[in-house]
Amino acid sequence: MEEFVGGLWHRFITRAARQTYPEAAVSLSEVERMAGVMFRAFGGDPGLRVTAAAHEHHGARRRWLARVAHVDDTVAHARRDAQTLSLPPSLDLFPDKTANRDLYLWLIAQAAATHEGEAAWIVACQQATLNTLARFPGMRPRYQRLVDAVLALRLPVDKMPADEAAAEAAIRQALTEPGSVDHLPAAKHPPQPVPLWVYPSPAAQDAAPRRADSDLDSDDGAESGDSQDASQKRRKAKREDAPTGHNALILPFRAESLLSFGEYVKVNRGLDDDPEANAGFADDLDEIAIANDGQRTASKVRFDLDLPSEAVDDIPLREGILLPEWDWKQRVLKPDQCSLTVLEPKDAAPCTLPDRLARPARKVRRQLEAIAPGRRWLRNQPDGSEADIDACLRAMADHKAGHRVGELASYLACERRERDLATLVLADLSMSTDAWVDNEARVIDVIKDSLMLFSEALAAINDRFALYGFSSRRRDHIRFSRIKDFAERHGPNVLGRIHALRPGYYTRMGASIRQATHILQRHPAALRLLLILSDGKPNDLDHYEGRYGIEDTRHSLIEARKAGLKPFCVTIDKEGAGYLPHLFGPDGFMVVRKPSELPLVLPKLYSRLTED
Repeated sequence: MEEFVGGLWHRFITRAARQTYPEAAVSLSEVERMAGVMFRAFGGDPGLRVTAAAHEHHGARRRWLARVAHVDDTVAHARRDAQTLSLPPSLDLFPDKTANRDLYLWLIAQAAATHEGEAAWIVACQQATLNTLARFPGMRPRYQRLVDAVLALRLPVDKMPADEAAAEAAIRQALTEPGSVDHLPAAKHPPQPVPLWVYPSPAAQDAAPRRADSDLDSDDGAESGDSQDASQKRRKAKREDAPTGHNALILPFRAESLLSFGEYVKVNRGLDDDPEANAGFADDLDEIAIANDGQRTASKVRFDLDLPSEAVDDIPLREGILLPEWDWKQRVLKPDQCSLTVLEPKDAAPCTLPDRLARPARKVRRQLEAIAPGRRWLRNQPDGSEADIDACLRAMADHKAGHRVGELASYLACERRERDLATLVLADLSMSTDAWVDNEARVIDVIKDSLMLFSEALAAINDRFALYGFSSRRRDHIRFSRIKDFAERHGPNVLGRIHALRPGYYTRMGASIRQATHILQRHPAALRLLLILSDGKPNDLDHYEGRYGIEDTRHSLIEARKAGLKPFCVTIDKEGAGYLPHLFGPDGFMVVRKPSELPLVLPKLYSRLTED
């Protein structure tokens, strides 16, 4: 009975204390696609990714009912740093759903006008507001409505201590008259959160020590690109040194500490196949501290942690094909940063096309043969292999009619038309391709079927093409698999190499694109197509993650276009529309929603890309 009454009281006091409107809530997932498009349309950095902000304690004064109910003590600030634009997971401040959506729109516009600087945060937020209103005057009425609504939700100034009242008055003035406040008066408690401002990114924390090389060489299970859990929630985190367990001071045992997550604990997972087995504990933590214990693991607990990136080492490499890499922070192309090795699939025995692909192959071949160049007869030629009977009859009729006949053009000439193009297909063979598409096939199986059908069709119409695959394990071990080069004829050997393809490691895409560019440059043609098959973002075990990998890949594509190539990406990543426009442009990619359809989509796309 006591538990039942306690539950009723908890629900009652929580509803009474919260000043939110769940029925009018707008979640980030509803506006996520629009947020990315609007942020770039407003002139924001196209390399940033949009993610949900982490909840954190604000420490500001709350209403007495909120203190009794222990609510409203955390807030998800809108923030922008060098790699991400973090927005609140949901907004339910206002009773009108349109107003909550307008708040998202304002935060996106302000983030596009925000610039990193050393000014105080209240000054920086005011300057960002002024920049937004100057660039987008049409936002001014909307901003004014939002200011009036936000001011009505804040604690009254007359019910605060003098020091907090002065700070609150300054914030209110900064909202109504942006640019008029040059500092925030000091107070005992932090000011109440301001939902209209994009807060500056927190200070970067020291990076944790690097793991030993032997640890990095181990297979860590999932790819770094799959770092988010099922909730797509970003957690606040920090790096700590691993406790040694040898403490000089012996503290008395307290039984209540058994129920606390404040102590260091190792999280175990029962199955490597279940990445979410024990992930639920993270929802009970305000901040996750991670440490390197120096031990290898066969798998990972996957979270999207709000951690600073590790330092980039600049040790040049001395073996393999040395390739440069773009450092987006220093804005310099560092030479000899990657080592690439050209390989052939192991145990690749010659084989024929599988019976299950025979019928699709005939269909695809007929589709491409419709656009294949053929022979045509040119009439009225002064020389040729056959007589043009129609031209001869017209010339004779003109002569009989008394018309003067000039030089006779009474022959048919046969002209063979050929398309001047070269195509290189670059397939992603990372470990994520080992995932299952359905109950019958994995991603790697779909890629192999696509390459088989595609190569069969191109060989039938005599187009020049080459097939390569790639994966990586850090910058010193990039695997570039040669399946077919331009000089080799398509046949059982090529089909055998395709059949022998296996999932590799990670996706260091920039170096592979540079190597493919070098290969295509040696084959002059009017159209040189670089077709990339991928299933996710660029990533690797080292620093090649997030913005670094995206920007290096983008720079490699810029180099390819300068070399006269036409890059195009086909991906089965459902989130590809969020970052691929920054890499390939709005018309330079295609997202295949059903991976099983890739084998038939690829030839159709090829015919569209190569049509005159």
